[in-house]
Amino acid sequence: MTVETESVDFLRQADPYRRELLAHCYRMLGSVHDAEDLVQETYIRAWKSYDKFEKRSSLRTWLYRIATNVCLTALDGRERRPLPAGLGNPESDPSGPLHEQNEVPWLEPFPDRDDPASIVASKESIRLALIAALQHLPPRQRAVLILRDVLKWRAAEVADALDTSTAAVNSVLQRARAQLDQISPSEDKVSEPDEAGQRELLAKYVAAFEAKNVPEIVALFTKDAVFDMPPYAAWYRGRENIARHLESRCPVGPGEMRLVPVSANGQPGFGTYWLQDGVYKAFNLVVLTVTKDGISHSTSFFDHSLYEKFGLPLVLTD
Repeated sequence: MTVETESVDFLRQADPYRRELLAHCYRMLGSVHDAEDLVQETYIRAWKSYDKFEKRSSLRTWLYRIATNVCLTALDGRERRPLPAGLGNPESDPSGPLHEQNEVPWLEPFPDRDDPASIVASKESIRLALIAALQHLPPRQRAVLILRDVLKWRAAEVADALDTSTAAVNSVLQRARAQLDQISPSEDKVSEPDEAGQRELLAKYVAAFEAKNVPEIVALFTKDAVFDMPPYAAWYRGRENIARHLESRCPVGPGEMRLVPVSANGQPGFGTYWLQDGVYKAFNLVVLTVTKDGISHSTSFFDHSLYEKFGLPLVLTD
């Protein structure tokens, strides 16, 4: 087999796993930008070692093994990626000044507009709250938890992938589960409305925000809803505080905003645009946690490089 033929054979077999490996690396890193780089590194390493692949496991398992170890190497010495509400800071004054903290490596959302459920394993395994909670785990605990509880690998397979013992894997998994329960005991138990109910709530959300009708906006939130906006470290809890922030700090006026729906982390969201100089320009990317009782968490990401990842333009032309 020639090198060219072998390369074509490798890509034909390996390429179908690229998108799910991206989701895997994202769970590990909390950054879609970093995940893309590490998937690329995974494929480079896999191609260089392809002639040594002995097929004792499936190609998919072999690629996941390489990706996991690439992620563990990348995480060595890195800070975790938080959301503002997870920094441990107290709730902020809704009318207080906002300060960007660009030195913090903030958590990023994951675009799932092209992903069938099988790619991301399940909506629960990619939810923003779970990814934020995973960031509190040491990298090796994170890897074991994802491989065992998300990908459903056997303990022996994880041990082989991480070059350790089955007993060590079980011990690490037990500690990881216990820590995750302390950090976010209900992150995977979101009680969602039915499809019609969610569609109605989101339609009201769009109408209220585009009109900047603050009472109607906050009426859609749960009583103890959380509102945060990286790279600003400020965060607010409850309808009253969210309303005060929107009234006193949000610069967008009535009729000056347009919302374009997206799907992120298995959750509804919007790319928002602010009318400036006669043009609707990228403002922030919002990801919502929607429950039967209303919106329980809203995170607005002001990193405009995320718009490209979601297939959104920086300027609306229609």
